[in-house]
Amino acid sequence: MSIVYIVSAPSGSGKSTLVAELLKTVRNLDFSISYTTRQPRRTEKNRKEYFFVSREEFAAMIAADEFLEHADVFGNYYGTARRFLREAQERGNDLLLDIDVQGAEQIQHKIPDAVSIFILPPDWRTLESRLRNRGSDSEEVIRRRLDTARREIENYSKYDYILVNNLLEQSADQLKDIVLAERLLRSGVRPTGEEARQVAIAEACRLDRARETVQPILASFHPQTAKGT
Repeated sequence: MSIVYIVSAPSGSGKSTLVAELLKTVRNLDFSISYTTRQPRRTEKNRKEYFFVSREEFAAMIAADEFLEHADVFGNYYGTARRFLREAQERGNDLLLDIDVQGAEQIQHKIPDAVSIFILPPDWRTLESRLRNRGSDSEEVIRRRLDTARREIENYSKYDYILVNNLLEQSADQLKDIVLAERLLRSGVRPTGEEARQVAIAEACRLDRARETVQPILASFHPQTAKGT
């Protein structure tokens, strides 16, 4: 049975980079490319970063029940096609979903044993800096993304694992350890050596172990402590 991994994060948290690193290093892991009605950015290509479709095409897919999940984000639709899970299962692979908190909630309802991972920036200022350094969004879009991030991080407690993306290489290793540890734990094989280390790293990222780490991050997003917002 394929394991479904859900990865969510506020825009600008480095999620896409971490996911790309994970797919380079973990075998038998398929990635679901989302469908979206938004316009592609300068470097994005159809069928690589997203399937870019019209609102009419997206609506037709909804009517045909072709999505595992879909959501309206910043006025555009995003969705995960059911076929990706079916194809992963046929190949004997696990499936990785890079989706927002709305989509994650839908998947968790439909697939209760899905593994959910929430990626957080170190703090508000770091997230703001990353969004501005992209150089692709207007001030209005940046502010809207920051406001949305405030709301999204309040959902962290709905996830199995919390990963703070401070140092990219370290965070990429932690994400890999979580994925591999879940495979080991579900296989029923007792981990030893390197496998035991991976399980220990993953356990340190579990929600109940990460709550203390999360609190200062949440505080930095509060309007009274995040000046200039």
